[in-house]
Amino acid sequence: MVKLKDVYPLYLNNKAEQPNADLEVTDKYTGEVAFRVAQADAKTIDAGIQGAVEAAEPMARMPSYARQDVLQHCVTRFKERFDELAFALCVEAGKPIKDSEGEVTRLIDTFRIAAEESVRMTGEVQPLDISPRAKGYQGIWKRVPIGPCSLISPFNFPLNLAAHKIAPAIAVGCPFVMKPASRTPLGAIIMGEVLAETDLPRGAFSILPAHREGADLFTEDDRLKLLSFTGSPGVGWDLKAKAGKKKVVLELGGNAAVVIDKDADLADALERTIFGAFYQSGQSCIGVQRILIHADVYDRFRDMLVAKTKTLVAGDPKDRNTFIGPMISEGEAKRLDGWIQEAVAKGATLLCGGKREGAMLEATLLEHVDPATKLNVEEAFGPVAFLIRFSSFDEALEIVNDSKFGLQAGIFTRDLFQMFDAWDRLDVGGVVINDVPSYRVDNMPYGGVKDSGLGREGVRFAMEDMTEIRNLVIRRT
Repeated sequence: MVKLKDVYPLYLNNKAEQPNADLEVTDKYTGEVAFRVAQADAKTIDAGIQGAVEAAEPMARMPSYARQDVLQHCVTRFKERFDELAFALCVEAGKPIKDSEGEVTRLIDTFRIAAEESVRMTGEVQPLDISPRAKGYQGIWKRVPIGPCSLISPFNFPLNLAAHKIAPAIAVGCPFVMKPASRTPLGAIIMGEVLAETDLPRGAFSILPAHREGADLFTEDDRLKLLSFTGSPGVGWDLKAKAGKKKVVLELGGNAAVVIDKDADLADALERTIFGAFYQSGQSCIGVQRILIHADVYDRFRDMLVAKTKTLVAGDPKDRNTFIGPMISEGEAKRLDGWIQEAVAKGATLLCGGKREGAMLEATLLEHVDPATKLNVEEAFGPVAFLIRFSSFDEALEIVNDSKFGLQAGIFTRDLFQMFDAWDRLDVGGVVINDVPSYRVDNMPYGGVKDSGLGREGVRFAMEDMTEIRNLVIRRT
């Protein structure tokens, strides 16, 4: 039986420190305080940033094999602490235990990929004699660490989305300060505990839970050379405006669409759409929010969706039969409940769900949603999706693009030409064929356009953002 501690430290310049236990973290299902975590003040954050500055040179000098050893140590320790990590995630995020175990698996995958990529930091020999004036010149370029990085991770995937920042930073040799989400800091703290077992240079990492206002300290300091933020669009774009000269990578929100064309395998599309819409109570930026269904199969697929949604088990996330757990807070559940009521008041039909008790919101499906309502325009980030009927593939693509977001889209089709047409025309960061937009593998380039962000994650692509190209020109004659 896994048992969590009552109090956890922060990590400052590689070391555990317990200046206080001010941050209360609740069990998201019971609402009771599960444990307390040390919270960083401005002085502590400043010390972490200065430590990262001092660690920049020794981190850059670390040989590839040494960085790989650190990452492989993490893989080994995360496997050994698998049950602890999964249970901690289940408690602090309210994520059903099966989903929590899946996220620990992805955490391990992400560090394993980073370990492999850490010894592949290649450059290029480039001929420069493209005209007579460059005869006898040769170029060589390589990638070098960008320097101290600021990492801010969200509550919904507190293990794997933190890993997508921490692991690439170690792989390229960048020291970092991390602010985990205040509601779910424990996963990052455990990562800090494991990293503290390694021989990383002092100041290589600090894991510093802080109030949201503390994000400014992680954003504005010019000693930091990169800000990597995952979270809501409003916060992300505001931080970018304050970031000054540093490079900024933003992984933000979406109101992802899935298209069910008339030739789709409906039984397969049903299982994947249910997963995409309601996995971890819909709290995913690539969760299915808009379900576009061809008119020829609309009624049939709608009835299949409603029947399947009604069978989903809601309750205690520690119960292995639970599929729908609590939202991250009662306030978030109230917000989304209000959006559902707004949509119904403006003519939407409630097909199933729609009831709320505390932080628990039923899996909910609607149709005939007014395009002007929040449920269509904004990111729901909860267990709610709505259906849209379309008559032609062109119409479906136009509906998908009619959004301020552009993260990923899913298309169920057997038509090769329509697949490439969607890939060409959809204004999103990724198109997933015969699956939902919620699908992600941790080595693929992942990110969005428009209000969904800037840059790409996926270990190798994050590593590129955390490096700069340094050129060498040689005159040989």
